[in-house]
Amino acid sequence: MKFVKNFFMFILIIILILYLFLFFSSRKSYPVDYGYSFSKEHAEYLGLDWKKTYLQMLQDLKPKYLRLSAAWSNLEKTPDKFNFSDLDFMMSEANKIGTKVTLVVGQKAPRWPECHVPAWVNDFSKNDYEKSLKNYLEKTVNHYKDHPALEYWQVENEAFINFKFGDCEKFRQDLVYDEIKLVNYLDPVHWTIVTDSGEMGLWSKAGKAGDLFGTTLYRIVRTSNGFILSYDWLPAAFYRYKAKIMGIHLESMFVSELQAEPWFTGDGPDKTPIEEQLKTMNIKRLEKHFNFVEKIGVSRAYLWGVEWWYWMAEKHGDESYVDYAKEFMKK
Repeated sequence: MKFVKNFFMFILIIILILYLFLFFSSRKSYPVDYGYSFSKEHAEYLGLDWKKTYLQMLQDLKPKYLRLSAAWSNLEKTPDKFNFSDLDFMMSEANKIGTKVTLVVGQKAPRWPECHVPAWVNDFSKNDYEKSLKNYLEKTVNHYKDHPALEYWQVENEAFINFKFGDCEKFRQDLVYDEIKLVNYLDPVHWTIVTDSGEMGLWSKAGKAGDLFGTTLYRIVRTSNGFILSYDWLPAAFYRYKAKIMGIHLESMFVSELQAEPWFTGDGPDKTPIEEQLKTMNIKRLEKHFNFVEKIGVSRAYLWGVEWWYWMAEKHGDESYVDYAKEFMKK
C-alpha cells in the first residue's frame, strides 16, 4: 500500500514538473504573420451577401494570406461539369491586392459538414469513387496551379483525426496519401499542407504527409450537450514540444485555424443569444488568442471566424472585432 502511495506521489511530482516546465517555456513571444480563412458557404449560412462580405474583408483587413476552399461538392455539382466562377472571383480579387492563397482540396474541407463530397457519388463503387475524386483533383489543380495568387495546396482537412465528426460516412482515408502524391505530381512548384487537430490529433501521420503541417487551435469549445470546455490551462509550449516530439520543425508548421468566433448552440447563430455567444468569443478572448499563438513559435496563423465578425457588424451593429483586427495588424 505504501509503495502504491509513493508511486502515485512520484507520478504527480513528474506531472507537476512537466507542467511547470511548459508554463515557464511559454513566456517568450515570437513574431507571427496572420492570415484569414474565408468560407462563402459560411457567410451565406450567416445570412450575409458573401461577395460583399469578401470584398469588404479584403478592403478592411488587407490580408497578407488567405485560406480558401475548393470544395468538391461546390465545383462539380454534376458529373464532370465544373464551375469555378465563384472561386475564380475570390482568387482574382485576392491577387489584386497581393494576397497569397492556400487552396484546400480533397474530400474534406473547412466548415460543416466537414466532408464536401457531391451527392452523386454516393452509390458509386470504390473504384468509380476513386476515379471521380482523381478527376476532380486533376481539373482543380490544373485550373489553379498557374494562378499568381496561389501559394500552397492544403490536401484534405484534418484527414487523420482520431475521432469521427461531421457528415463523413463516405470519407476514404485510405486515399489521402494518393491524393497528396497526385497534387504534388500535377503541381511540383507549390508545396502541400496537411492539417490535424491541435488538441485531439496525434500529428504523427499528418506531420509527415505533406511539405508543411497545419494545426488547429481552439482554446474554448462547446460540447454537443452545451457544456463549455476551456483549454486555457494548456500552456503554449505544449504545441511547440508536441511538434518536436513528432519530428515537425516549427519552420514548417502553421496554425491553420486560430479560433476567432464563438460556438453556437444547436439552433444556429440567429437563435443563439449574443450573451451566450460571448461566453466563447469576445474581444478579451480574441486578444488572449493572439497573445497565446505568439508564444508557440510558429511563423503564421490563419484566423477562423472572420465571417462572424461581419455578421456581428451587419446584424448587430458591433464593428469591434473588425476594428480590433485592423488595429492589431498595424503593430
